[in-house]
Order: sequence, then C-alpha cells, then structure tokens
Amino acid sequence: MPKFVILWTDVAIWLLLVALVAYAWSVARKPNLAANWGKVFRSAPALSSSIVLVACLLVTLADSVHFRAALPPAAGAPTAEVAYDARVQSLLDAALRRVVESRESTYSVPLAYVGFTKESIEVNGQVQRVAPRLQFGGAHLTEPAAQWASDVLTRTAVGVVAGLAAGLLMCALLVAAVARARQAAWSVTWARIRHQETPVPWLAACWTLLALAVPVGAVVSLMGHYHVFGTDITGNDVLYQTLKSIRTAFVIGTLATLATLPLAVVLGIMAGYFKGWVDELIQYLYTVLSSIPNILLIAACVLMVQVFLDKHPELFETGVERADLKLFLLCAVLGLTGWAGLCRLLRGETLKLRELEYVQAATAFGVSPLRIMVRHIFPNVAHLMLIVTVLEFSALILYEAVLSYVGVGVDPSMNSFGGMINFARNEMSRDPVVWWPFAAAFVFMVTLVLAANLFADGVRDAFDPRARAFRPRPLTSLKKPA
Repeated sequence: MPKFVILWTDVAIWLLLVALVAYAWSVARKPNLAANWGKVFRSAPALSSSIVLVACLLVTLADSVHFRAALPPAAGAPTAEVAYDARVQSLLDAALRRVVESRESTYSVPLAYVGFTKESIEVNGQVQRVAPRLQFGGAHLTEPAAQWASDVLTRTAVGVVAGLAAGLLMCALLVAAVARARQAAWSVTWARIRHQETPVPWLAACWTLLALAVPVGAVVSLMGHYHVFGTDITGNDVLYQTLKSIRTAFVIGTLATLATLPLAVVLGIMAGYFKGWVDELIQYLYTVLSSIPNILLIAACVLMVQVFLDKHPELFETGVERADLKLFLLCAVLGLTGWAGLCRLLRGETLKLRELEYVQAATAFGVSPLRIMVRHIFPNVAHLMLIVTVLEFSALILYEAVLSYVGVGVDPSMNSFGGMINFARNEMSRDPVVWWPFAAAFVFMVTLVLAANLFADGVRDAFDPRARAFRPRPLTSLKKPA
C-alpha cells in the first residue's frame, strides 16, 4: 500500500474541481445563467478549445495524486516496518513509468536510435568519432540502419489507426448522447450534426476529438520504443517533461487568478459604493501598486520566499514538497500583486450601479450597506469577474514562462514551460542546434494558451453584451426529419 503525499497544490486543484462541479450544478438550476453558458458553447472555437482544456485538465488531475511507493521488505526481516521510496510519484508518473525509466546519457534527436553527441570509439584499430547507440531508444532493433524507417512508419500507422478508431468511438458516443437528450434516432441526429443544423456546433467537437485522438494514438504507439520528442542534456525524455509542465501551467493560471479575486472584489466594490475618503484611499493603494514594475515586485517577493524555504528545511520530508510549496506561494504572490486591474474595473462598474433605482430604493428603506453590496452590487458585477478570470488565465501562463526565464519562477526541480525555455537558451546557441526541447515547450504552451484565449473570447462574447459578436448561422432545413 503506497503512502499518499498531500501537497498544497494538489488540495487546491481538487477543491477547485469540486467548486467547478458545484458551479455547473448551480448553472443548471438557473435558466438565465444556463442560457449565457449555452451561448458560449454555441461558438465553434469556444467549444473546440474547451475540449482541449478538458484534456489538459485530465492530465493535471492525473498528476495531482502523489504517493510514495512501498519498498519490498529486506531479506530476513519480513515483519519489519514498511519502508517507502524517497521519490514522490504521481498517477501520471506511474502511467509513464517506462518513459521515466528510459533515461539516456545525454541528448538524442526525436525518434533517434543513436545519441546526438558523438564519442571516440576504437573501430578496427582506429579511433573514430561516431554517435553511440542509445540504451533505450530503438533498443529493440537488431539492424537499426535497415529497420528503423520501416519500424517507425509501421508503429506510426498503427497508432494513427488506433487513435482514429478511438476518436470515432468518442464521436459516436457524443452523437448518441445528443440523440438521447433530444429523444431522436442516432441517424437523424448525426444527419443534423453533419449538416450543422444543431444549435451547438457538435461537428466542430467531433473534428476536435479526431484531431486530438490521432496524434495521441501515434505518440502512444511510439513512446514505448522511442523518445518521441528526444531527450535533454541529462538524458530525460522531453515528452515526459512537457506533460508534467501542463500541471504547472494549470496551477499557475487557476490559483494565481483566483488569488486576485478577494482583494479586487472587496476593495473595488467598497471604493465604488462608499466613494469619498474610502474611494481615495483604495485608489491610492492600487495606483501605487501599479506604479511598481511587476517583475521587480514579484522577484523581491519570490526571493523572500526562497530565503524562508532555505532556512527551514526541516518542514519538508522530500524535495517535491518544498518545490510544491514554492509554487503555491508563487501563485499567492502573483495574486496579491495583480489585483489592481480588476479592482479598477469593479470600482467603475459599482459607481454606475449605485445610482440605479433599486439600489437607491434599498438605501431609502434603510438596508445596510453590507447587505446592498452583497445582494445588489456583487451579483451584477459577477460577469466581469468571470470574464477577467478567464482572460487572465492565459496571461498568467505566459507570465510564468517569463518569470522562470529570468530565474524567479518555479523551483528548478519542477517541470514547467518557462524552465524548459530557460534551459533551451544555451542549447539554441550551440552548434549543432538542440532545437527539440524548445520546440516541444513552445508547441504545448502555445496550444494551451491559444485554447484558453479562444475559450475566453467565447465567454466574453456571451457574458458581455458590449463585446458580443453575432455571427450568421446556417439556416435549418424546413423539412421535418422522418
């Protein structure tokens, strides 16, 4: 039985999942809110991007259950106390155990069977510079020069077919779910989806599922025998690092965004409702905060956190717990230094709302200011909070990359897109260029940020009437299905 390790960010991620489920249940019970979210998913880019975000969320959840494996008992002492491995693993690590254990000595090109760096080897009495054979990548090949190309193509084709089959199965299940919800036949529902005659663009969802399933199938088919994205300077698999970096990006994007809400909401509503000296004091606070360069302020706070962690090593059993606490505190620092923009926005909206008739009537009837702010002001600025929260998610992912690049981001022992780009700085300047770690981090980060931005655009268009864009929809057929 493994020993489960509870990390700060693990607790936060699972609590956020519970909150998300509770919010979805609340949305289902409120027709107006459900209608707004329905508008979000009627946008094909928003629907497709939500599928990508859900896939990344599943990777994050698999990487948010940590444990230490139990070691086998020592010989001659079967009844001794159970000892646990010093390494902290996650469910994602357990699923990718073969990839984690296939560590090479140094760099290797994607899908290669020989190393990238040549070594001096004596051949027929002469010393030659040749690329050594990899220990794991392509180790199953007996004659790699003749077998490599056909083996890679065969495994890729098998993976593509398997991924295509899995994608088609998911599409069939999706159509079946839509048909059951509409109480219609599967064939009729598929015909309407294929001709884009449904309110929700399910055809875009099907194409997105296929676009995800096919490359995933190919990668899964190859990753057991090759390093699909190559290895870094220490011989670690780059694909494994990029998958682990997804969790770091998700944690930064969600926790740091939510950390801005308490100060921004409370101070913004107070400034707009009370006005006077309260408004002037809060304006002074966020004006001073905005005048300080964010990078310098965050760097100073992170360095203070680093000093605290270095002086109290007894608080952590493993290095993973120490790195996780630093990540959690980095999210808190980003939240406590980034609330000024949302606070200014909520202040302006509250100034407008406090002059409306229902707020003036509540004041005339003697309702307390706290009750007015909670019952009348807060619900009418909640849509702004939602829009800003979704928009800031992608911005903070990019912010983490910048902070890690300058050396004040997450712990170096923790995988992150910024850390990978930072390590690739020297690799891109060497000759020959080691391009694959940077390319993998760039592609995954851009995909995640692009999906978040497209979803944020859909949320903004649905919840903010001033930014809503009405796009033409195809006309539905006038003939009723048989």
